[in-house]
Amino acid sequence: MSKMYVLGTEVNVIRINDGDYISLTDMVRNTENGEFFIQNWTRNRNTIEFLGIWERVYNPNFNPVEFDWIKSHAGLNSYKISAKEWCEKTNAIGLQARPGRYGGIIALNKTAISQMKILTDEDRTKKLEGSK
Repeated sequence: MSKMYVLGTEVNVIRINDGDYISLTDMVRNTENGEFFIQNWTRNRNTIEFLGIWERVYNPNFNPVEFDWIKSHAGLNSYKISAKEWCEKTNAIGLQARPGRYGGIIALNKTAISQMKILTDEDRTKKLEGSK
């Protein structure tokens, strides 16, 4: 495991298999109501569609049938899905929920960087991309 600093916040980078995963939980830890950013992010239809496309390209074990059901409900006020549920239902590898000391919601670097525009403004995203 290594660390990186994003706008003064320490963010864990965890190596799993052949991928570097960046902690989304760490990124929003010092943000007021930061945990809600991630919850809202996983409810967003655009996020679900992006994650589904990413998984179809990079994950041969992705469950497209379950993904289609999730996508049809994403964005509805009454629907929510946690990162853990997303992983269990779709066999996702790009986004993971891990328990423990260095756990939380983690995503492959490419996934995290691409989607950070939802969590932060464009200036911060450019700074984040420059820190990899």
